[in-house]
Amino acid sequence: MGNLEKENKRIVRRTKIQEAILKTLLSGGRLGSEDLIKSTISYLLKIEPAASPSRIKDVIKTTSSRLKLRGLLKFENGHYSVTQEGGRILEKWRRSDFKLPQPMRWDKKWRIIIFDIPEKKKVVRNEIRQIFINAGLKRLQDSVWVYPYDCEDIIGLLKVDYGIGSNLLYIIADQIENDKYLRIDFGLID
Repeated sequence: MGNLEKENKRIVRRTKIQEAILKTLLSGGRLGSEDLIKSTISYLLKIEPAASPSRIKDVIKTTSSRLKLRGLLKFENGHYSVTQEGGRILEKWRRSDFKLPQPMRWDKKWRIIIFDIPEKKKVVRNEIRQIFINAGLKRLQDSVWVYPYDCEDIIGLLKVDYGIGSNLLYIIADQIENDKYLRIDFGLID
């Protein structure tokens, strides 16, 4: 395994541990150090192979301290809790893992999402673009995206969550000119 692969694997593992700690705290509220370790170990055992228990405890303690230094956790009265910034970061992680459900059969309709988000909301525009990429939508033009399945509920949530209701349009179309390549990209060729 090359150095880049090793470094990437280490970064991914660290991110999973940080995410596990934040999720554990958000689901359990305020937890003492030992409770945090037990809950996080329980969470981690579901998503990755087990290392030695003492090694996992050390990693969790170190990661918790690092998160505290970064301002994502706070330790008060013997308990850890997630800060507002920690909650925001966790929400971002959730969105990066976001996948849209796909039904067994395609209804032969295209969902076209158009957005025109002003320059003053550039950060929101970039986040929406990244969510679309992660969710598997295909870009037709800069602010025009396409998806073959119903995603109206998710688009509605994005509108509300980001406060961009009038800047995001959802269209259902029967045809898109030269859609052969889109059908190939989405695996919809008969």
